[in-house]
Amino acid sequence: MAGNSFTFKQFTIQQDKSAFKVGTDGVLLGAVADVTGADTILDIGTGTGVIAIMMAQRSYSEIVAIEPDYDSFIQAEGNVTLCKWESRIKVVNCSLQNYNPPDKKFDLIITNPPYFSDSLRNPDPRKSATRHNDSLTSEEILESVIRLLAPNGRFQLIMPYIEGNIFIAEAADYGLYCNSILKIKPLPTSEIRRLILLFSRERKKATERFLTIEHGKRHEFTEEYIALTKDYYLKF
Repeated sequence: MAGNSFTFKQFTIQQDKSAFKVGTDGVLLGAVADVTGADTILDIGTGTGVIAIMMAQRSYSEIVAIEPDYDSFIQAEGNVTLCKWESRIKVVNCSLQNYNPPDKKFDLIITNPPYFSDSLRNPDPRKSATRHNDSLTSEEILESVIRLLAPNGRFQLIMPYIEGNIFIAEAADYGLYCNSILKIKPLPTSEIRRLILLFSRERKKATERFLTIEHGKRHEFTEEYIALTKDYYLKF
């Protein structure tokens, strides 16, 4: 998915200025996120704006996309301006910690967050800040979600397997309970690599589903993955 732009079926993402390019994690979250009944959506750390635009394609929601990195913000704003749902998406150059809209709560909050807390740092400081959780810890995410989420709202994010399981326990301490887990494997023989987690303030037993991306050979995609992403990828 590298390159200066990435073309989807109904929109194009320019990504030459953004700290990170369009990736499988973001597209999966955008395709899976539960938009049912969500009049307002907040996208935390929008990057290129791809998830916010996918949310607009899938819903009639009003969407706010916040991005602290200025160059990425400019890129996201440009991508939103050129998409057909521009009137329903507002891009804000702001950190999550400083985002405090008066009298506004969100029905759905989504994020593809920084999570590589122990991995080798990228020499590019913008990319390092985007992929490491020094700039946005799990505690800061949870504190902000509690502050910004509507009483009956939902919070959904994608994380690596180990970090995701830790996050489930951390979220419970804040009164957010995992209601749904999508376990994602690249191949049938692979370990689970990613979790898409759905939280709410309602405590109930989490439902679990599995998604395998490829059958076994590169670019031989599973029927489930094609069904999830066919409204976006040109190749399906």
